[in-house]
Amino acid sequence: MKKKLGLFLASTAMLISVIGCGNNSGSSSSGASESGAAGNGQSEEKASYKIAISQIVEHPSLDATREGFLAALKDGGLVEGDNLKVDYNNAQGDQTNNLTIAQKIAGEKYDLVLAIATPPAQAVVQQVKNSPILFAAVTDPLDAKLVDNLDQPGGNVSGAADTNPEAITKLMDFIAANIKDVKNVGIVLNQGEPNAVVMSKHAEEALEKHGIKLIKASVTNTSEVKQAAESLVGRVDAIYITLDNTVVEAVSTIIQVANEHDIPFFSADRDSVEKGAFATVGFKYYDHGYQAGQMALEVLKNGKKIGDLKVTFPDKLDLIMNLKAAAEQGIEVTDAMKDQVNDKENNLLE
Repeated sequence: MKKKLGLFLASTAMLISVIGCGNNSGSSSSGASESGAAGNGQSEEKASYKIAISQIVEHPSLDATREGFLAALKDGGLVEGDNLKVDYNNAQGDQTNNLTIAQKIAGEKYDLVLAIATPPAQAVVQQVKNSPILFAAVTDPLDAKLVDNLDQPGGNVSGAADTNPEAITKLMDFIAANIKDVKNVGIVLNQGEPNAVVMSKHAEEALEKHGIKLIKASVTNTSEVKQAAESLVGRVDAIYITLDNTVVEAVSTIIQVANEHDIPFFSADRDSVEKGAFATVGFKYYDHGYQAGQMALEVLKNGKKIGDLKVTFPDKLDLIMNLKAAAEQGIEVTDAMKDQVNDKENNLLE
């Protein structure tokens, strides 16, 4: 009996010793993890990310920007519904909604905020101070006072600008060279949108070099766009629109007017050309959004400071023409015009 009791006590002691070693090992591992988390402010490999998106209105260019942005994150391993939560907000073109969205975002903590178009970017930059901010589909970040240095933005803001003045100049040169007897070009314009004003000024200066006038038809909201386009009939030889959110939202009404009256219609964005404008010098907004998404990955996964990232610009400019729209608007597309398209497979639209 004493022998059995001795064996039992020895076994128990060994079991307690093993359990004790196990607990010590676990405590040591846990302590190292907590130390890393405390040192970095978060675990070294964050399990999930939370971002907010503020978009001024739904239209093809801005939607494509958002899709390209999320595609870049996905390609970088951040997948919505898996390890990425996206708080998407659309102001539906309303400035009150736009400010409310920015204030709501400021009241929460996000790993990153994306503002699509100038008005959301301005509102978010003014309101959000505790998260890194990226902008996209912004024409002039300096004029919009989002940053004061394109190469070294500093602070918590950087992004991707969606225009290159060279694109506007090239398009105006194309109009001057290829639209017969062109003397006046009309523009439907919301002068309350800073990006639209900046682009219209570039267009006006480029046309002046050819002795061509820019005739403005101003609008304050989308419902006025068709009437403004109709007011240009008989006064202009072509119509042009900028990356003007108010106007682009109603681009189909300008296409209708241009087709009915055989007026060549030019836009600043590819998506409007795909819908029925004749031509632009531009790029794909999906690619533009993808570029912004790559910047986001630098911040989220590589630990870069947003203010250290240069503001990027489109670098794949090409003439894009819609041949069906040309026929609708009474334009004869010559071989010389087609030869100006570098990527004919993708940018000569049938």
